[in-house]
Amino acid sequence: MSDAPDPSDTHLPQTETPDPVGAFPRLSDEQVDVLLERGRRRRLAKGEVLIRPGDHPSSLYVVLDGYLLTTDTEPADDPRPADEPSMVGVHGRGRFVGDVGLLEGQPSFAFVSAIDAAEVAEIPVEELEAIVTSDPLLGEIILRAYLIRRSLAIGVGAGLRVVGSCFSPQTRELLDFVARNRLPHRLVDLDKDEKAEQVVRRLGATVADFPLVILGGARTVLAATPARLAAELGMRPPAPPTTCDVVVVGAGPAGLASAVYATSDGLSVYLCDSLATGGQAGTSARIENYLGFPAGISGAELADRGVLQVRKFGGTLDIPATVMEIVEDDDRLRVVFDDGREVTSEVVVLATGVRYRSLSVLDRFQTSHVFYAATAQEARVCGDAPVAVVGGGNSAGQAALFLARTSSRVYLVVRAAELEAGMSRYLVDQIQNHPRIEVLLSSEVVDADGDGRLERITVRSAHGELRELEVGYVFVFIGAVPATDRLTVGVQRDADGYILTGSDAELAGSHSFGSARFSLETTVPGIFAVGDVRHGSVKRMTSAVGEGASAVRQIHEYLSKGRHNRVGA
Repeated sequence: MSDAPDPSDTHLPQTETPDPVGAFPRLSDEQVDVLLERGRRRRLAKGEVLIRPGDHPSSLYVVLDGYLLTTDTEPADDPRPADEPSMVGVHGRGRFVGDVGLLEGQPSFAFVSAIDAAEVAEIPVEELEAIVTSDPLLGEIILRAYLIRRSLAIGVGAGLRVVGSCFSPQTRELLDFVARNRLPHRLVDLDKDEKAEQVVRRLGATVADFPLVILGGARTVLAATPARLAAELGMRPPAPPTTCDVVVVGAGPAGLASAVYATSDGLSVYLCDSLATGGQAGTSARIENYLGFPAGISGAELADRGVLQVRKFGGTLDIPATVMEIVEDDDRLRVVFDDGREVTSEVVVLATGVRYRSLSVLDRFQTSHVFYAATAQEARVCGDAPVAVVGGGNSAGQAALFLARTSSRVYLVVRAAELEAGMSRYLVDQIQNHPRIEVLLSSEVVDADGDGRLERITVRSAHGELRELEVGYVFVFIGAVPATDRLTVGVQRDADGYILTGSDAELAGSHSFGSARFSLETTVPGIFAVGDVRHGSVKRMTSAVGEGASAVRQIHEYLSKGRHNRVGA
């Protein structure tokens, strides 16, 4: 990407940018003809702009003649330092532009224009969606390229500009939201970025306006919050339903599976999450033991594919949307959100998952140097700095391997006496053979220090030996607690807060045990629990997906019997 031409050059060479990773595949003439059957030809004048950052493009564009220029920001509106990496490309016949946001209803993070006079095929997004589902080969080429482009954009920090202080909790909350939703972005740090003052003066921003987000062009979100940004980006449905068959709370693997199978069976589904799709799996850089993906798949790609399936079958996705209470209301369930909205449904599926515990010794650095996910976003922030990963499960192992690609040193701090105690064998083997990963067994982090930023942590072994590790960032994957602390719902839980289902659930009210009880149903009729939040579940992604799918069969049986008729059967 670094060899691409400068977009400010008015004499750009008509030579295509190399494509070593498959981000811009060339479609065959036959495939272009298939697309043209659902679209139209369009002539472009020299320099004509097709897409600007922040626009909501409505079509796929395939080059028929001439060359298109793509950049990750509009040249005249670039708030980045001149030495920052960027994504610039020149694309000729058979290549297409755009990214996965076109299919997900998100705005563009790219600037696209014709270098000289050109011709493109313009295919409306509705027709593209039909092609993706009806032509598996062509659809997979387009989708795969889109996902790779999104990953590349994230890696170089293209897209949104979040302007704020890295020490601000509000800024960190916003950064977590855009990172977990796989939105390309970069932080313009008010405390550290030399260009921040220039950006602030240009925008005329005041203290009350931060954090703010530059979307592209003249579009800026002041005093940005996740909800405000999501609304501005078009990520939330314009008119959420007030009633449906099934509300799925939580969009991790279990929730996505429930939503996909329920919508494909014809049920109306409202899928919501307070933060992002993908759950903990969405933060995994590479999942290698999931059936059907022998080369592995990133959690982000798996989540994006799941979202597209939910949309394909007509489900409604709403993020961020936080459920505060679930109330039994006659023969239905009333789901109450933190903004006062209510949705009534026949069934609710709780798939809220779990969240990692924090380390109190790192509290001073939580907003700037401590992470609970390891993706391209976090790797870009860390650069080649040495890092520590704390935890002994698969998530910690996947994080260590991923970070070792760019970090000069990765310390894996594990409380257990051996890696095999909580980690899959395939990960153990890779970690033990990696030259940049050092494993510290029977160890825990007991202190952290630094002058204005994290510079070192202290690790204590089971024998009481102390060792200082010079690291700039810490990734925490220790223990987990069910993510239901803000949710009021009358279901029975175990001592740790996990939701009881099936034979584990205690008798509650008129809801009796017996052959009619469903294995994934809670003590409240019509409320099911799946995935990590459920007591007794196997805390693995494959199990969560299986439970999400199984719940749909039980939901059909529940609905066929009727809410009150089933009780006491």
